[in-house]
Amino acid sequence: MEHAFTNELINETSPYLLQHAHNPVEWHAWSKQVLEKARQLDKPILVSIGYAACHWCHVMEKESFENDAVAAYMNEHFINIKIDREERPDLDHIYMDAVQAIAGNGGWPLNVFLTTEAKPFYGGTYFPPVKAFNRSSWMDILFYIVDAWANRRQEVEEQATTLLEHINSSSQFISNSTIGEHLSGDQYFTQEMCNLIAGNMLKAADNLNGGFGGAPKFPQTFNLQYLLGYGHQFKDAKALQHAEFSLHQLINGGIYDQLAGGMARYSTDAQWLAPHFEKMLYDNALLVGVLCDAFQVTGNDFYKKAIEKTLAFFIDEMQHPDGGFYAALDADSEGVEGKFYVWDIADINTILGEDSAIFCKWYDVTEKGNWEHKNILHVSNQKEIFAQENHLSVEALESLLRVSENKVLIARNKRTRPATDDKILLGWNALLLTAFCKASAALGNEVYREHAVILFNFIIEKFSEEDMIAHHSYKNNQARHPAFLDDYAYLIQSCILLQELTSDQQYLQKAKALTAYVITNFQCSVTGFFFYSNAQQQDLITRKIEVYDNAIPSGNSIMAESLFYLSVVFDEREWWLMANKMLIALSDIIIKYPTSFGVWSSLILKQAMGMQEIAITGKNAEKLMADILRLYLPMKILQSAGDEEDMPLLKNKIYGEDPLIYVCTNYSCNEPVTSISDFKILMKLN
Repeated sequence: MEHAFTNELINETSPYLLQHAHNPVEWHAWSKQVLEKARQLDKPILVSIGYAACHWCHVMEKESFENDAVAAYMNEHFINIKIDREERPDLDHIYMDAVQAIAGNGGWPLNVFLTTEAKPFYGGTYFPPVKAFNRSSWMDILFYIVDAWANRRQEVEEQATTLLEHINSSSQFISNSTIGEHLSGDQYFTQEMCNLIAGNMLKAADNLNGGFGGAPKFPQTFNLQYLLGYGHQFKDAKALQHAEFSLHQLINGGIYDQLAGGMARYSTDAQWLAPHFEKMLYDNALLVGVLCDAFQVTGNDFYKKAIEKTLAFFIDEMQHPDGGFYAALDADSEGVEGKFYVWDIADINTILGEDSAIFCKWYDVTEKGNWEHKNILHVSNQKEIFAQENHLSVEALESLLRVSENKVLIARNKRTRPATDDKILLGWNALLLTAFCKASAALGNEVYREHAVILFNFIIEKFSEEDMIAHHSYKNNQARHPAFLDDYAYLIQSCILLQELTSDQQYLQKAKALTAYVITNFQCSVTGFFFYSNAQQQDLITRKIEVYDNAIPSGNSIMAESLFYLSVVFDEREWWLMANKMLIALSDIIIKYPTSFGVWSSLILKQAMGMQEIAITGKNAEKLMADILRLYLPMKILQSAGDEEDMPLLKNKIYGEDPLIYVCTNYSCNEPVTSISDFKILMKLN
């Protein structure tokens, strides 16, 4: 009798899982019940992990998972589980570690085979339908696993044990040898450490194209933030120049959408020309953050325009009607990567007529094309020189480009759009909340502040359970999956900035409550670092500690940053000790390999230079607050209030109609000043 199967993904909300809901594979979502089914049937588990905007995930689906014969074999011999890595990053981290140990590299789709105890024993990334690219075919892999499971079971179990030991050992990286010597408040972090970090970071710099390293090239915004902070603090022209050059190259490159704004996830070449066209919420939010720093440091309107264009992209294309923001836009449309974004010169000529020549020259649109016989819009010209060469004023050129871009964008919007991954992720939305706060502060933009408050309220309403954040993802009025360390860490960070922006102390109280929860439910009692998953979670083979600042910042680095800040705000000495212990424990590896620890690097810079405590009092403090927020003050701890608050920085101050600015160290304050000019003198900003 032919086995009837059910693809259970039809019951899911993740766009990625729903993409596979009609495969002939008997897919399951991850659950205790499915793991128990594997034990009962004594079948190996195939876990396939990807995400909705993943090009090669789509390719493997079409080639293998939609093939009836392949699916039948998978259904007969395996328990098949599909995972959206953005919904379950905890599982992705664990099994990605295993595959990297097996294959020496990782990526998506991630295909890993598990024992009935959910321990990995073999895996890889994309497998073609027939042997190619020096890769075994997918069916060859399946045959091999079935044979090993049937005939070499002990070998399989031993491999699984070895891999689990490797995964666990990857979290035991922290040396305690230097911890304890400098926890009394002595200065441990020094300018020399900061110099070494900058030097090692710049060794990896691509001086020809900007950024770091070669292809594929990722933005690495944390490293640029460090160079901006270090360069500004120590008047280091080389550090500042590389950060600014990199941002100009990135914003002018094909990786950035020249028409609608927003950055693709990475560039496939070293020149920032040819992106992998998917657009993710998180890295665009992080881009806005570093652009705000660059604008505050330089005052250059180039960064201001890029901030506004990127945030307009979010608001126009990524926002849920209730206020949250979607996860990603796909790389593909009509089954072709990048089709939505690229151009033939004939298309541009038809749209623009006589203005086409200047537009095409500016954006490098040619008959031959600059990518696979098509054209990716990018800028390699300087506006003043280009205008002069083409007998135009800069104003006339800007006007022509503005009108032309709008016409081309209107035409592009008539194309079949890439699919939107419309799930809403807490952590990524918290990163965007931080971006809105930074943009409102840097640009003095009230609209961005309103967006920040609306987004905060959305997060609290949709992701909470019994007055505490509990969930990681939201879609179709359902909040699902346990919240992870990153979710809490990014939200705490955004609460701190929202208080600076609004002067509303409720946001700091929220940050305090969330921090206490994280310490109770995530902290490792041995190392002092924080596990990625909650202690309440019962469906994992291990709990990992993540410390690298990769595509997104490590939850541990953001927690350390917030612990330092909140320890001053609430006079919680124990929180300062926690953060200091974490930073000291990693300091050697941060200094040696700073491009993998960009946020940690900036934290060393802050501690070496010392945090600046700023309190503003008085009922009419808004104007002074706005002026201070526009300044580049990365070391600041900032609070303001119209009336006295029972908080260490705000107590025992003068409160009247006129605003006063106090600059303090360890709660010991200078005489207050009443003007921004006097404040700048006090802070040595002139």
